[in-house]
Amino acid sequence: MLTSRAYDGGEGRTGGTVAMTAPPNTGFPEDETSDGTSELRAHFDETLDHGRRIEPRDWMPDAYRSTMVRQIAQHAHSEIIGMQPEGNWITRAPSLRRKAILIAKVQDEAGHGMYLYSAAETLGADRADLTAKLIGGRQKYSSIFNYPTLTYADVGVIGWLVDGAAICNQVPLCRSSYGPYARAMIRICKEESFHQRQGYELLMTMMRGSAAQRAMVQDATNRFWWPSLMMFGPPDDQSPNTAQSMAWGIKRHTNDELRQRFVDMTVPQADKLGVTLPDEELRWNPERGHYDFGPVDWAEFTAVIKGYGPCNAQRIARRQAAHDEGAWVRGAAAAHAAKHAARRDAA
Repeated sequence: MLTSRAYDGGEGRTGGTVAMTAPPNTGFPEDETSDGTSELRAHFDETLDHGRRIEPRDWMPDAYRSTMVRQIAQHAHSEIIGMQPEGNWITRAPSLRRKAILIAKVQDEAGHGMYLYSAAETLGADRADLTAKLIGGRQKYSSIFNYPTLTYADVGVIGWLVDGAAICNQVPLCRSSYGPYARAMIRICKEESFHQRQGYELLMTMMRGSAAQRAMVQDATNRFWWPSLMMFGPPDDQSPNTAQSMAWGIKRHTNDELRQRFVDMTVPQADKLGVTLPDEELRWNPERGHYDFGPVDWAEFTAVIKGYGPCNAQRIARRQAAHDEGAWVRGAAAAHAAKHAARRDAA
């Protein structure tokens, strides 16, 4: 999933710098000195201007590095936290087939998080430090995962709407200017597309069922529609990071452009499914060639990313518990690696 599944703009910082970089600077012209930084900055700009990718050993401004660490870490955190809402339904899925599908999906999300933490490490970030920042509230994850999954229909709606929004966000990131991130996104997007189809298939099955099942799907759609629109982040005129991220080629489209694309894609799917999207202002605008839709409740969005959502405390508490419970595994793996390294050095 998500997650660029819903990037809310948390405060990430780098965990250090990788080798073979120039002396630190903020990446702005007034900080360039006679130590060669001006030439390095010119090469960095030329690389971006020609649509080429920045790789880990390339020089980059500190501001670019910190922006990439913030975005990748937030995406990784979203994938890991995003395992919780659907994982809650594994033991209660109605059949062995549905259990197997859900287990595979949750496992995929864990893998996505690992890809992304590895990408952040190429920028000098430390995985343990990123986890500590998440648990301590110094880095954020997608706002969508702070909402509860009340019924089994929520599993399907998350696949349809939440993964659908994630795909809109993430496919352009396959062309992001930072190489390791862009390459990780190619595999992630393929798997997210499969997740969306799985969710939609589940909903189609339920909509062919009883009246109670159809009502369950409509209720889940009502609850997740607006939070799904929030996944794209604040409006462009209130987004502090969009302009610079687009100038650096990290993002390819603004938040509002992606949100509009998602609405245009989803309305026909809802019609085919037989559900009503909960927006009285939703209608086709022939002059714009897009669907008009009502205002998003940005006060709710702000409250959720500040920690006041329905499940914020629960999500972080469970992440803390899982981290603590896994300490012995990390310790054993480190001891095993150290033993093999010692044998190799002694050979």
